[in-house]
Amino acid sequence: MISIMLVDDHPVIGEGSKLIIEKEEDMQVTIADSPGKAIDILKDEDFTIMLFDLRMDGMNGIELTKQVRSMGKTAPILIYTGHEVGPYFNTLVEAGVSGFISKTASREELIQAIRYGVEGKAIIPVSLFEQLRKTEVRVHESEKKDLEEASEVSINSKEQEILMEVAKGKSNKEIAQTFFKSPRTIEYHLTEIFKKLRVKTRAEAVLKSKQLGIITEEIK
Repeated sequence: MISIMLVDDHPVIGEGSKLIIEKEEDMQVTIADSPGKAIDILKDEDFTIMLFDLRMDGMNGIELTKQVRSMGKTAPILIYTGHEVGPYFNTLVEAGVSGFISKTASREELIQAIRYGVEGKAIIPVSLFEQLRKTEVRVHESEKKDLEEASEVSINSKEQEILMEVAKGKSNKEIAQTFFKSPRTIEYHLTEIFKKLRVKTRAEAVLKSKQLGIITEEIK
């Protein structure tokens, strides 16, 4: 049996992909709807192959790959995403990714990619292969900087929740009441968040969190 971990913070995509994949009699999928849950599961379980989304709240696919590899997990990791991966190719490969598959791929392509991954074969989209063949991937300096920062920042779920409250304009006291904590505890969390984001003010923390996809623009 090919055991598959699928990490995607969009439940509809996760469940839909699970249904598609499990039509194969020898494949079984475990879904984690956040990187944090994936790490918790991987502490006790091993999988034949893992599929990670590239952009997720709190931790991107690059950082998740690095953490999973640091846990000693050697199973192939495929980036399963709807985003362009060309600019991130070198960083993803260095992190330990062995292939890429688009969420727009057909069922046959998805299943084939999984089987190739299990066999230890690299999976690279033709468009990306052609790009790499013609010229070295070049990244605009601003985009490269954002990517490097995103790969270094690891905000946990509790810190993300606090950032969301800060984005709503709430004070430390109000946030403390929301989470049934003391204002001092919230202040401690914010200090750690500021260090991780390399910022000095609440406004800077909110702006950078939005830029890195940790919190969304839609927060009200």
